[in-house]
Amino acid sequence: MSAGRLPAGACDCHVHVFGRADRYPFAADRAYTPPEAPLQRYRTVMEDLGLSRAVLVQPSVYGTDNRAMLEAMGEGSPNVRGVAVIGDESDDELAAFHTAGVRGVRVNALFPGAPEVVDLGRLARRIAPLGWHLQLLIDVSQTPDLVRRLADLPVPTVIDHLGHLPAALGPGHPGFQALLGLLREGRSWVKLSAPYRLSARDGPPYDDLRPFAEAILDAAPKRALWGSDWPHPAIPGPGPDPAALLDPLFDWIHDPALRRRVLVDTPARLYGFS
Repeated sequence: MSAGRLPAGACDCHVHVFGRADRYPFAADRAYTPPEAPLQRYRTVMEDLGLSRAVLVQPSVYGTDNRAMLEAMGEGSPNVRGVAVIGDESDDELAAFHTAGVRGVRVNALFPGAPEVVDLGRLARRIAPLGWHLQLLIDVSQTPDLVRRLADLPVPTVIDHLGHLPAALGPGHPGFQALLGLLREGRSWVKLSAPYRLSARDGPPYDDLRPFAEAILDAAPKRALWGSDWPHPAIPGPGPDPAALLDPLFDWIHDPALRRRVLVDTPARLYGFS
């Protein structure tokens, strides 16, 4: 994968960082224990791929302790934004998060260690004055009613990993169709990320996910983002080659203008990159 293939300003919208365990303790009920993966190591990936910007996403293993992510954001500023997991922070603390570059709050319904999906409306009202969004790690095949409810929230939403439903279920599944409806209404974005978690294929280009990506891009081409999911936590064996994870994007999107929209224009607008 040549770095020259990516347009200037390309953004990876789904990255995790993990610091030293003695400095950033993990949640006791976490689903996995990751190895150390600092932003400095990810910068090598950015340089190799030709990426200019990144969005750090708070992983479930830290619960509501956002320190590792916030410190990495400070290290990578101004080309890094963040999506936090919050608990009982004060308004002043949330304002400080915003100044640091946080632009959303994540709700994780798949892995233990993160707060449970409870009152999304209350959480949305809390972050609405900041102009933030809710980012949800959900399996839309299991939560079609929840997907439909998201349209009623006072903030927009971002759905991780193509809705996280297995490719074998097909794009006609009611949960995925509910997601497409949400995108058409202009109430949400979806990440074309982590195909290796969903595909039945052993590696790129994960062609069994092409119908899902094409359906998303046909329904709402301005509502798609791309993310690597680096460093690929909670999967057995070694993670995929980061460069190879761009191959599906080029397989799914042949139009350079549309690739630029997904990689540059839409992330810049959503996360407030200049």
